[in-house]
Amino acid sequence: MMFMPVFAQQPNPPGQVKEGGKPKNEAYLFAHMTNQDYGRLYYSVSKDGLHWQNLNDGKRVFEDYQGHPDIVKGPQGKYYIAGNTSDSSPDINIWVSEDLISWKKYSVYTPDLKATSGYAEALQRIGAPKLFYDDDSSQFIMTWHTPHKEGSKEDPESYWASQRTLYVLSKDLKTFEGPPQRLFDWDLGTIDVIIRKIDGSYYAILKDETYPTLYWPTGKTIRIARSGSLLGPYSLPQDPISPNFREAPTLIPSPDGDNWYLYYEQYPGVSYGLSISDNLNGPWYQASGYTFFSDWDKYSLPSKVRHGCMITISNEEYNSLVSEFGISQEIEKN
Repeated sequence: MMFMPVFAQQPNPPGQVKEGGKPKNEAYLFAHMTNQDYGRLYYSVSKDGLHWQNLNDGKRVFEDYQGHPDIVKGPQGKYYIAGNTSDSSPDINIWVSEDLISWKKYSVYTPDLKATSGYAEALQRIGAPKLFYDDDSSQFIMTWHTPHKEGSKEDPESYWASQRTLYVLSKDLKTFEGPPQRLFDWDLGTIDVIIRKIDGSYYAILKDETYPTLYWPTGKTIRIARSGSLLGPYSLPQDPISPNFREAPTLIPSPDGDNWYLYYEQYPGVSYGLSISDNLNGPWYQASGYTFFSDWDKYSLPSKVRHGCMITISNEEYNSLVSEFGISQEIEKN
């Protein structure tokens, strides 16, 4: 009897538009750093949210920016990006753009960390400021993480486990309402928090910053907390969406608008993971990628990309970015 080899047939990720159909989400921009040039601004783009190509021949797109790139679209269609020169810098810098090509300095915010209610022991550290514009209240919320323990050579993880997410509100990102406040009323180390509003609920997508052990198996994973209002109270985070040692989540809707693509970095600069769901409450599954077998890989990113943010853009914006910066000729294989 002759035996024929059997090959696994993996379904393609859901969310793509059928041939001849029109996408609800036309294109995507990934504003990120690289492994070789941490904290600076690079662009990659995609039409399907799964396969990404470098812009600008893999070089910086804006020399003045420093930070963990995070872009939000605000009123009048303007884009804003927040950053800081280092965690120890006292200032958060904000730039504005009308086309995602030319950025100009917009404002500087210096939070009084010691004035945070219930967090007088906060250290002078500001990690990865991020922005969200809430249409319902016509205001921005800017979040970041600040620790309250120094850590030590013998116990460096106490520093990371002490990170707490703070926020401040603003109508225009020039004036800010009062001192920073803690976003969550539960005591858990969290970093890299992004907020999104979907179907009437607010979701805080976060990294659980406690070190993973048998007694804390959710450590260093991506999790989601939910609230009926922007400022909470937020539920305890759901079960992990990612494996351990993942961070910097970023979320985009699929081209057909019916599914969600949640990307996260396996650090430090090892690879990117992708989890997919049709509902932010789950369940989620992980797509196949970075296997080095193109038949198995269902998504791909340029090599050595590190964390930032992904946003939806129009075809017109996509074409303008490609025209301005140029695009890599081939989609890279993982």
